[in-house]
Amino acid sequence: MLILIAGPYRSGTGDDPDLMAANLARLEVAAWPIFEAGHVPMIGEWVALPVLRSAGATGVSDPLAERVLYPTAERLLAHCDAVLRLPGASTGADQDVAIAQKHGLPVYYRVEDVPIH
Repeated sequence: MLILIAGPYRSGTGDDPDLMAANLARLEVAAWPIFEAGHVPMIGEWVALPVLRSAGATGVSDPLAERVLYPTAERLLAHCDAVLRLPGASTGADQDVAIAQKHGLPVYYRVEDVPIH
């Protein structure tokens, strides 16, 4: 399965780059267990941030960010087989879960619940 890892990235950071990097690192901790279970992990920021940079945006507070960050996750979800929702307040991650549920995709809330392939 291609599994989107969803959780806080910008939430609660005040757009501080160090805090956002720490949030991304927390999301990435789940990548190895998903891979080890036989799946492909995906984090929306892995795609959205390079797209944002290549569009000439100055960062996540740039007006272009609204056209890239959430839409990237939504486009990715069209190709994903499941979502792993990690703890923490996040409007974007909550949207990811809602989209996944709308499309009948499984949503896991603990990495231990992801099935082994």
